[in-house]
Amino acid sequence: MNHQTNHQTSAVALVNRLRFKHLALLVALDDTRNVHHAADTVNVAQPSASRMLGDIEEAFGFRLFDRNARGIEPTALGVVTLAYARRALADLTRFADDLDVKRRGGHGQLTVGAIMGAAPDLLAQAVAMLKTERPLLNVRILGETSDQVVQLLHRREVELALGRLTTPLQHNDFSFEPLARETLVLVVRAQHPLARREHITLAELMDWPWVAQPITSPARELFEGELARAGLGTPVNLTESASIFATLQLLESFDAVAMLPESVVRDHVRGRLLVVLPLEIGKSLPGFGVLTRSNEPLAEPAEHFVSLLRRFSQPFKVDEAIHDRASARALPPH
Repeated sequence: MNHQTNHQTSAVALVNRLRFKHLALLVALDDTRNVHHAADTVNVAQPSASRMLGDIEEAFGFRLFDRNARGIEPTALGVVTLAYARRALADLTRFADDLDVKRRGGHGQLTVGAIMGAAPDLLAQAVAMLKTERPLLNVRILGETSDQVVQLLHRREVELALGRLTTPLQHNDFSFEPLARETLVLVVRAQHPLARREHITLAELMDWPWVAQPITSPARELFEGELARAGLGTPVNLTESASIFATLQLLESFDAVAMLPESVVRDHVRGRLLVVLPLEIGKSLPGFGVLTRSNEPLAEPAEHFVSLLRRFSQPFKVDEAIHDRASARALPPH
C-alpha cells in the first residue's frame, strides 16, 4: 500500500512539474539534437533551456539525452518519453486550434498529408465536397511525396494521409486502405528536341538532364528499379526535387525529362506546355490509399473525409478494371 501511495505521489509530482514549454523544448531537442538551436526554437536563452532540461530529467528520474561532441542523442527511455511529448504537444496544439476555430464560429480542423499524384483528382474532389458540406471546417493539406506524408503521420502533424507505405515494417505502425492507382508518364517541355519523336527508348533518355523525386520516395525507387532492369545507371545530370511546383517550373525552363503522375501534368499537356513521351513506365508502382496510425480512432471530421475519399475512389477502380480487362484481351493465348 505504501509503495502504491509513493507511486501515485511521484506521478502527481511529475504532472505538476511538466508544463507546455517543457514539452515544446523536448520536441525541439529531438528535432535539432542541439541545445542552442532548441532554445532558439522555443524562444528561451540557452542557459534557461539547459536548466529546463535538467528540471525535466530530475522530474522523470532518469536522463533523456546523452551528450556527445556532435550534440545530444536520446537515451532508450528518452525515445519513449519524446514520443509521448510529441503526441501530447500535438494533441494539445490541435485542441487549442480547434477551440480557437470554435470560438470564432467555425467547426473544427482537419489536417491531411497527401502525395502529389492524389491531389488533382481524388483529393480535390473529396475536399471540394467536404468544404461544400462544412464550409467552416478548417482544412490543411501538407506534403508531396509518400516518404514526406508518412513522416508527417509519424510525427502527428497530420491526422491521416493519402500515400503509400515506404518501408516493409511500417505496417506495424500504420493502417493502409488502398484506394486508387497512380499512372506515371515521362514528360518534357513542348520545345524539347524529343517532343515530336514517335518512338523512344529509356537508354536514349540517359544523356538528357533529369528532374527526379528524392531517393527515399517510392516513385524514385521504382525509377531506379526500371533503370536497373534495363541495365542502365542513374542519369549523371540529375536534379532532385520533392516539390511538384519546382519540378514543373524546371521542366518548362530547360530540356529536362521527368517521371510524374499523369493527373499532375494533365493540364500542362492539354495547354501544350508539356509533352508525354511515347514510353511506358512505372506499371509496378503500388496503388496509393489512406494511411492512419494503427489502433488510434479518427476524429469525426477525419472519419467523414475518409468516407468521401472512398466514394470518389470508386470511378478510378472502375477505370482500372476496364483497363485490366482490355489488357487481358490484348494478351496472346498461352
